[in-house]
Amino acid sequence: MEHPSFLGLDVGSSSIKASLLDGATGSSIASASSPKTEMDIQAPQPGWAEQHPDTWWGHVRIAIQELKGKAPEALARLQAIGISYQMHGLVLLDRKGKVLRNAIIWCDSRAVPYGERAFRELGETFCLKHFLNSPGNFTAAKLAWVKEHEDETFNALHTILLPGDYIAYRLTGELTTTPSGLSEMILWDYEQDGIARALLDYFGFPPSILPTIHPTFSIQGKVTPEAARELGIPSGIPVSYRAGDQPNNAFSLGVLEPGELAATAGTSGVVYGILDHPAYDPRSRVNTFVHVNHNLQLNQRIPVHHKGPESLGIASRQSRLGVLLCVNGTGILYRWLKQNTLEKTEGGEYERMNFLASKVPIGSEGLLVHPYGNGAERTLGNRNIGALISNLNFNLHRREHLYRASQEGIVFALQYGLEIMQSMGIQVETVKAGYTNMFLSPIFRAAFAAVTGARVLLYETDGAEGAARGAAVGCGYYHSFEEAFKGLKQKAEETADTAALAPYKEAYTAWRTKLEEVLRTA
Repeated sequence: MEHPSFLGLDVGSSSIKASLLDGATGSSIASASSPKTEMDIQAPQPGWAEQHPDTWWGHVRIAIQELKGKAPEALARLQAIGISYQMHGLVLLDRKGKVLRNAIIWCDSRAVPYGERAFRELGETFCLKHFLNSPGNFTAAKLAWVKEHEDETFNALHTILLPGDYIAYRLTGELTTTPSGLSEMILWDYEQDGIARALLDYFGFPPSILPTIHPTFSIQGKVTPEAARELGIPSGIPVSYRAGDQPNNAFSLGVLEPGELAATAGTSGVVYGILDHPAYDPRSRVNTFVHVNHNLQLNQRIPVHHKGPESLGIASRQSRLGVLLCVNGTGILYRWLKQNTLEKTEGGEYERMNFLASKVPIGSEGLLVHPYGNGAERTLGNRNIGALISNLNFNLHRREHLYRASQEGIVFALQYGLEIMQSMGIQVETVKAGYTNMFLSPIFRAAFAAVTGARVLLYETDGAEGAARGAAVGCGYYHSFEEAFKGLKQKAEETADTAALAPYKEAYTAWRTKLEEVLRTA
């Protein structure tokens, strides 16, 4: 018997990933990515970051063609599509559905003053109570920049979309988004459980620019004959799941309930935890968004077709919000060390660095590294203190000390942010992560478990595979989350070594003391 397949697309700023999932077994059939090198990010001015949405679509087409070459029969059995995407971007369309300008993507910082001004003038208490965040540098503030600086573009504007919304539009011809998507735009009001009308009014944005809102798990449109011909996939199949990359990463790992957290440690490091009630950090050092299963019970799922400022009427509410912590300088630090302290070989450099680091005791014999060399850090109140190397002793420390101290410093930076999350009510019991990037290092895993006190579970999965599982849930093929994750494979588990707890506590105390000293004087 032929098994149905489900397609997941992960629309990143560096590449597009595609994954085919076997619905019956829950296992991966094939995966693909495009381009094989990183996509270009245009920076017309310092601090700007733009990509054209049609570039994403072009690489979606290439990635699906690669899947077709690997698994043509499975692709022909496709039943639904799910989309994960880079968060906080801004895509602008005119009345004919044409892109008006390059998308302003997540790492563009031009909108910071607009968000900060809204935070002051609307009132910090009001913003945090209603939006759970400062408008900051998120999508709504980016649109405020366009309104002030590009009159012709703003006057031609019909609809704003997130990057994943745009890919869904190209697939289905429908202009749609989700409550989770609106929350990452900072256009969701948690008090009203609907569109953030106060922020729209403040910026002078008409509600009509927002697309139709659908639940995360629902039929959000169907593939048009034109898109089907272009991509080589069946016409009429639904797009039935959509989420930003970090909520989707959490979903990919089965992180849906309080007490569970998802972590990533690639170029940047992220920890994403679940709350069952609205909460915020008064200093906005971490961010709260609508999680994928907010207001959802699978046996009482209600499709919502919505246009306008009224709140969504979804029965049987269950509040599930995601709190996101980001440390910009994570894997990028370790890559910098590789490039500048190790001769080039045919591969295996990171394994060699980890081996050398393993020869150094916990605490790196007093050497401290603060991994803040990748721009302003949210957990530090948007301050840019740069990376720090402290207590370097020329007669004692070698490069292997630097390797270990860097891994420990990354863990300490994540723990510093986790303490903010814990003050909001996040429980740190189980942390799930993909078996990739920094989590491939035994030192990093052991340090993370010891410092956070969490049970660390590592899985073989990625965002595209998670989006495919979401599609199978959204179209009704899977009737429970337990069923959806039956094929998720655990690769490893890490728990704290009791003998390591005291030396790690001492090392973290020294690291935090140094950080607080720097923050006082910076």
